[in-house]
Amino acid sequence: MAEISQAKVLGVLGGGQLGRMLIQSAINYNQDIHILDPDPNAPCKDIAQEFQVGSLKDYDDVVNFGKNCDVITVEIENVNTDALQALADEGKKVFPQPHILKLIQDKREQKKFYKNNGIPTADFVLTEGKEDAARQVGFLPAVNKLGRDGYDGRGVQVLRSEADLDLAFDAPGLLEKLIDFEREIAVTVARNESGDLVAYPAVECAFHPTANLVEYLFAPAEISKEIEQRAQEIAKAVILKLDMIGILAVEMFVTRSGAVLVNEIAPRPHNSGHHTIEANFTSQFEQHLRAVMNWPLGDPSLRCPAAMVNLLGEEGYTGEVMVEGKEEALAESGVYIHMYGKKLTKPFRKMGHVTVLDQNVDNLKKRAQRIKELIKIKSHS
Repeated sequence: MAEISQAKVLGVLGGGQLGRMLIQSAINYNQDIHILDPDPNAPCKDIAQEFQVGSLKDYDDVVNFGKNCDVITVEIENVNTDALQALADEGKKVFPQPHILKLIQDKREQKKFYKNNGIPTADFVLTEGKEDAARQVGFLPAVNKLGRDGYDGRGVQVLRSEADLDLAFDAPGLLEKLIDFEREIAVTVARNESGDLVAYPAVECAFHPTANLVEYLFAPAEISKEIEQRAQEIAKAVILKLDMIGILAVEMFVTRSGAVLVNEIAPRPHNSGHHTIEANFTSQFEQHLRAVMNWPLGDPSLRCPAAMVNLLGEEGYTGEVMVEGKEEALAESGVYIHMYGKKLTKPFRKMGHVTVLDQNVDNLKKRAQRIKELIKIKSHS
């Protein structure tokens, strides 16, 4: 097991809010983090030990950045995997491994991976474009997903009947059978080079009706012990089948019949784990750091029931950020506000989150709803 030391430099591709919260955890260990991001005003700009502006998709930018790092990880999947593979071939530690990132970048390859490895998931058919999707009218209702470049709710379209087929994407993708699910849950797992593996308790996600983004999250999920155990087993199976190092968020459906089906995975800290900063013994960000640096993994157990509210830019507002209701929210016990350092807001942009802790699970949903109504992200203009 590696010694916990600041001697090794950790490079992160991406300087958004996930990188920012990773740095906040790394500071406790004197761990130097270098950031590469295309935005000169990215949230990590002022807190990284070194911040470089460059494209995450450009081969030379990524290779040149990685040469000054000992370990390299990502906070977003959409990166140049050929460059990461070249760095790995030179002896750099790259986690998650480049071939895994390449697989996850394409939802078509993800689905084939589940099928080939016995991971339960919704039935699907691959499509090459709009005309191909139209030939699958008998498969409807279904969810049409772009194979590549979908992110934060983009690249997903529900096709309920033949009348919706004009909405299909005219690019390679897939049709996934629309699941009559009871709940959407997520289990985060982490694994280091030594083979240690831990799983966080399942959380329940509630999505915004139009933006397809997580609006609320509740921990623990209101599921039976049997479904909790099954979900954890599936999440562990996914990371082991991938042979992946790092942290992996596994999003799942719980059907009305009690089946647990994998929806999608994210090989990095994820929105479904933000509550862990206050609610769990080890946050997902510290766990990711421990995993990629091959340190002992931390206790993922829940300290206290929690709710997480995403703070999204309000509809109708674009411009310099103005936050309403923050002071009133801060006056409440067990409320923790995390702003992401973004200077400009736009509709549905992730601007921050709030975690609410309460031993009374029934109170959590009421308090989360109140916080959602209280804090509004608007603009001065």
